[in-house]
Amino acid sequence: MRLALIGFGNIATTLLGLLQSTQKFPLENLTIVSSPGREKAIEAEALARFFDIADTLKVVSTTQDLLATRPDLVLECASHTAVKTHGVAVLAQGVDFVLASIGALSDARLELDLIQAAENAKSRLVLPAGAIGGIDLLAALRPAGNLQVTYRGIKPPNAWKGTKAEAQLDLESVQEKTVFFTGTAREAASAFPKNANVAATLALAGAGFDQTRAELVADPNAAGNIHEYSVTSPLAHYTLRVENQPSHGNAKTSVSTVYSLLREITNRIGPLAI
Repeated sequence: MRLALIGFGNIATTLLGLLQSTQKFPLENLTIVSSPGREKAIEAEALARFFDIADTLKVVSTTQDLLATRPDLVLECASHTAVKTHGVAVLAQGVDFVLASIGALSDARLELDLIQAAENAKSRLVLPAGAIGGIDLLAALRPAGNLQVTYRGIKPPNAWKGTKAEAQLDLESVQEKTVFFTGTAREAASAFPKNANVAATLALAGAGFDQTRAELVADPNAAGNIHEYSVTSPLAHYTLRVENQPSHGNAKTSVSTVYSLLREITNRIGPLAI
């Protein structure tokens, strides 16, 4: 496989470490897309840490240079901005594009542009389950209509640092579970781009961005990142709760998100997809 990763932060490096330890054979090529000016530094680090992960390794900073490496699959694990910068061009080239920053699709124009590019080029925009489960069942219930979905994201106060939660709470002094946001999944994903990708995933699988309700909570007693949601449908009713451990070095990201991306890769490399 010729794999490309957009980003070289916590998610990307953790993913590469997992690939390095689980894959029997190296990739044909690994391309890492960095921000401009950091290519040499990232290339040096990547070669030092992941020297045996691929037959060849390249670091680029533009969409044009990314596509020139002829990737079979591109994974975005950087930011909403990265989705906007690279997504349409990658899909238009006929290459499948996997999103970690699913909340970027709260921008209705971007969502439409990405889907149209995929349709025209017969590529696929792939949305992994990330830190939540039951997405297969939720998506299966969607055609029946009349879905009601309510999501609650609960994280320790320090996981909300650097977000709009700081304007509403003194995160250092929160003593009890505190709801600081209630609204639609679109509003949550737009206002909290690093923290509300699960809300976006549920919205896209189910009732839609503006029909899915979201609640965000700071809880000093939360051991990790907790995602829970309830579904009411003419076909089924269920509630699901997942208590995730945060990714090492980034309290905002659940480590299961990285494993979800790994699954997208191994399902394409291996003889069995599940």
